Amino acid sequence: MFDPIYAVLCIATYWFFVGIIGGVLLRNRIRCLRVIFSLGTLGSVFLLVTSSLSLNKFPSDLLLSIGIPEYPFRLHWDPLTGFFLILLSVPSLGISVFSGDYFRHLDCRTQGMICFNYHLFLASMTWVLIAADAYSFLIAWELMALSSYFLIVAFKSTQETQQAGFLYFLIAHIGALAILLSFALMLQGQTDFSFAAMRHAQLSPASATMVFLLALVGFGAKAGLLPFHVWLPEAHPAAPSPISALMSGVMLKMAVYGILRVAFDFLIKQEVSWGMTALIIGLLTALFGIILAAVQTDMKRLLAYSSIENLGLITAGLGLSILFNATNHSQLAVLTLVAVLFHCFNHALLKSLLFLGTGSVLHATGERNLGRLGGLFSRMPWVASLILIGVLAIAGVPMLNGFVSEWLLLQAFLFSPQISIPSLIMILPIAAAIIVFVIGLAAYVMVKFYGIIFLGKPRESTLTHAADASALEKCGLVWLVGICCLLGLFPLILLRPLTLVADFLLRLTSPTFSLFHTKHSWLFLVPIQAQRASYSPLVFFCVMMVIYVVLVILIRKFYHGRLRRTHAWDGGYPGQTARMQDTAEGFGQPIKHIFKPFLHIYLEVPKADDKNPHYRIQIADRLWHVLYLPLKKSIFYIAKWVSKLQQGRISSYLIYSFITLLILLWWVL
Repeated sequence: MFDPIYAVLCIATYWFFVGIIGGVLLRNRIRCLRVIFSLGTLGSVFLLVTSSLSLNKFPSDLLLSIGIPEYPFRLHWDPLTGFFLILLSVPSLGISVFSGDYFRHLDCRTQGMICFNYHLFLASMTWVLIAADAYSFLIAWELMALSSYFLIVAFKSTQETQQAGFLYFLIAHIGALAILLSFALMLQGQTDFSFAAMRHAQLSPASATMVFLLALVGFGAKAGLLPFHVWLPEAHPAAPSPISALMSGVMLKMAVYGILRVAFDFLIKQEVSWGMTALIIGLLTALFGIILAAVQTDMKRLLAYSSIENLGLITAGLGLSILFNATNHSQLAVLTLVAVLFHCFNHALLKSLLFLGTGSVLHATGERNLGRLGGLFSRMPWVASLILIGVLAIAGVPMLNGFVSEWLLLQAFLFSPQISIPSLIMILPIAAAIIVFVIGLAAYVMVKFYGIIFLGKPRESTLTHAADASALEKCGLVWLVGICCLLGLFPLILLRPLTLVADFLLRLTSPTFSLFHTKHSWLFLVPIQAQRASYSPLVFFCVMMVIYVVLVILIRKFYHGRLRRTHAWDGGYPGQTARMQDTAEGFGQPIKHIFKPFLHIYLEVPKADDKNPHYRIQIADRLWHVLYLPLKKSIFYIAKWVSKLQQGRISSYLIYSFITLLILLWWVL
């Protein structure tokens, strides 16, 4: 029988060699760049086909005779691995196609560096998903961090990018240390580092809780959960847009994979306290992320904070699924896991699409600041139309894929009163209300994002020369938009396989979830009971099309020829300019006033007699100023005093050694 683990291993190796070929042989900037990224696209196609056809296969293992002697690499395939490999392959296919033209303006050396690290990044994420022992997993995890770090700093060698790369690298290693400690607790001093040994570890409740918390911290640092989120809004603006798309769309989901693997696969029994911890952290992260996104004036920072919000929603959903499973509500646990996994896939598609779209805008205009953009719909109709679909989907508009996962997640929260724990019955409705608020505010943010960039008039004269995306860039965007529309109208394509993944994680021997087992399951989504809720995107789409056609016919019949053109009402201001349009600051003004405690606001207002008045407002992350800056000052203060021990005199060092020996002798005696 065909074993998918061999094919996935070959694809990861193939990507590695494609990166080497691109890094060494890249000379002709346009032709070779397109060839190399086309070869990378083939790897995504093969991975998608392999993972899709093998998703329902039984788990399999492979032992590789490489690595440290007596500690070979172990690889593993199961439904969870298969789903996340699909999640990796679909966005990476569009991103690779898009990248074939995006980097054409760079010099050969930078192109080679990006090409090598890009494909190494893909290979390392693939290895993370198939690794089956702590040793190979952590090596792949470090390769993923290293390759993404070089992709951040290689694009522009400025102080801003260097600082962003260092911050990302620092927090990534803090997370890696927590993951290592989590694995060490599960192994309990064993020399067998395999995941199988972790599954059979006999842990006390306190040790299991510590393992979960360390995993949540370690993988949460990579996912951008509070308070380790600070690297995300710094790294994404510094990295080129295709790399931002790959990091936000795919790499963040590697952290979700890690939490799922530890919480459901390694730890057999979940606790209510774990679910509450993940739920609270997820809700705080989602709320914090969307508030910061609403006040941003940089389009890439806005999308970065939006990613923090979405990972917060995913973590909150994971917490709710743990609560359901810990209280023996298997059907509701499966429902929540399906919603979480679907939202992971949707976010991977949509955030990749939006970051690629900002890359096209950045290439065409040279601007990231929303205050200098506007009116690009007429100059970039392809990009504007495709990004509009992504914006509507991530805002949760029906008939698109973003609505399906958010609707299922909300349904799961509405079923939460079935948990018979009084304290949770009081808390979970509040959590559901926060989820609804965050989703509504996310729609508000997307209106700001799209309206400021593409609608209205150009705010700068240079925008009149903006050109649409190239053919390859359009193909990459169209691929992502097509998958979004397909899953929006036919979500059962993905929802049915997701039940297999959820059943595997919850160790259900027979499917107990009735989401797709209704009389009209091909047409309606029915979570648990048809009497409670159902949704049919296809019926909704057909009804909306009928209404649209009827309205067009009525308008043409009764109003055609009776209209006249005249000047728009100017409200008493006939000399309107582009500067009179609403700005990004104007959109964020109400949020800034309501949620002022979440923000660190620096305001510079001109004096009354100032001949050259200057107004400036800077909004920053309050946690950075409350937590990280004091920590930084403390570390520098301690380092300053410790450095005084190094005086360069041998006599001082001998005294230190003598005092140390005296202390050790006193301790022993």
